[in-house]
Amino acid sequence: MIRNFLIVGGWTMLSRLLGLVRDQLLAACMGAGFAQDAYQVAVRLPNMLRRLFGEGAFNAAFVPLFSEAMVHEGAVEARLFARHVLGIMLVWLVVLCVIGELIMPQILRVIAPGFAYEGARYDLAVYLSRITFPYFVLICAAALVAAVLNGLHRFTMASAAYLAFNVVGIGAIFIGVWYGPSVAIAAAWGVTCSGVVQLGLLLWACTRAGFPLMPLWSLSTPRIRLLLRRMVPGLVGSGISQINLTIDTIIGTLLPTGSVSVMYFADRINQLPLGVLGAAVGTTLLPVLAKHLAAGENGAAHAVQNRSIDYVLLLTLPAVIGLMVLSDPIMMVLFRHGSFSTHDAILSAQSLRAYALGLPAFVMVKVLTPAFFARGDTRTPVYIGILVLVVNLILNLILMKPLAHVGPPLASSLAGMLNVGVLFFLLWRNAALVIPVSMIRRLACVFLAALLMGGGVAGMCYLLPMPENFIKQVFWLGGVIAFGAVSYLFLLVLLRVFKMAYVRAIVQQYVLGQSSMQK
Repeated sequence: MIRNFLIVGGWTMLSRLLGLVRDQLLAACMGAGFAQDAYQVAVRLPNMLRRLFGEGAFNAAFVPLFSEAMVHEGAVEARLFARHVLGIMLVWLVVLCVIGELIMPQILRVIAPGFAYEGARYDLAVYLSRITFPYFVLICAAALVAAVLNGLHRFTMASAAYLAFNVVGIGAIFIGVWYGPSVAIAAAWGVTCSGVVQLGLLLWACTRAGFPLMPLWSLSTPRIRLLLRRMVPGLVGSGISQINLTIDTIIGTLLPTGSVSVMYFADRINQLPLGVLGAAVGTTLLPVLAKHLAAGENGAAHAVQNRSIDYVLLLTLPAVIGLMVLSDPIMMVLFRHGSFSTHDAILSAQSLRAYALGLPAFVMVKVLTPAFFARGDTRTPVYIGILVLVVNLILNLILMKPLAHVGPPLASSLAGMLNVGVLFFLLWRNAALVIPVSMIRRLACVFLAALLMGGGVAGMCYLLPMPENFIKQVFWLGGVIAFGAVSYLFLLVLLRVFKMAYVRAIVQQYVLGQSSMQK
């Protein structure tokens, strides 16, 4: 499983790095003003629907059923099932897209009420949202095809195709700067065009795998009806999650102009570890768990779950400490260019610290939720989601005035901690999660190593302050991060989390492609 984890994580990291370049261009060209706010809301709307219909409820219901069909009935039946699902999904999403285009002004008044008081920002947001809205149809279909590839254990193209969003987006920004009337409009068109490219690449990959997916339209099969029944609670659960995101957006539009933007750029940095680790483990864990449980291999399922927890915390905890310590220099070096001012960077750094606080919880939700989905339980996450929704709303209302742009990120982090706590407790109580004492001791050492690493990095920053020259700042930040990574690795070895031979074996097997790894 670690090989698949590294494949997905590597491609996702490359996508995130390209996304960082894209965000830097957006910040430099539009700053943190009304055009940036309008564009971010326009992009957030189709992404919310993508997570709702293309990733959340759909993946939770489809992947276990597809895995069962592959294990018990073979590839022919599994492909027929996927083709039926693709046909049903396309009809439903196209209808929803047409309705959304017609009532877009009313939708924006709900999800961005603060814009309604500023005519130019509201009108631009409506215009951009109509451009980006079809993206959710394309990316939801792409998510289905990617799920099929993951079910076939072909993780490379399923992960690599999403590079297109950032590659096409970067190209669109340059077109907007050189030829277009507006960077915001060009970037919005880039979003929709990237959906066409992603879906095309994934369909081509399925065909190359001998698994072509031409849509069929039928509701008559028992498995399709079971899928729809399982999706209903999943839609509610995913809908609750998206309502949480909508609450953050609503609160952001009610804050001073630019708040949506500074929170967005902070979240994008937080998404580097979250997106890489969460996407990697979420993508690889669900089909593997579903396969083991379908075959009655409960012990193997527990082992896979524990390895996933171990992997993500080993990498997430130092990321949290690093972001907390280095938030100011990170935002300064990466985004303080062009129209994005020093003041904007400082505000984003404050939001970043609040987001980073909840990073372990956000990633662990990606690890624990598949344990419910793989067992066909899409109801329990719904009930937990309702609780988290209420808590997030209350915290947002409490924190928005005293903390402004820090309030929504902190509310999300605290709600995420509650979410993972309840998920963990329910899995443990139902014997779906068994954590050995040795693993608890190991994770305690990992946490200690991350804290000591953070102290060392803070001390280095105090003794060697960030220089004024930008080129020197880049090398300084790279040096500090490298120092943190090396010291963390040294501390892990010192605390006997693993032996140095383990590090060499990982490099040999997964980087150099040589001998097998033995822990």
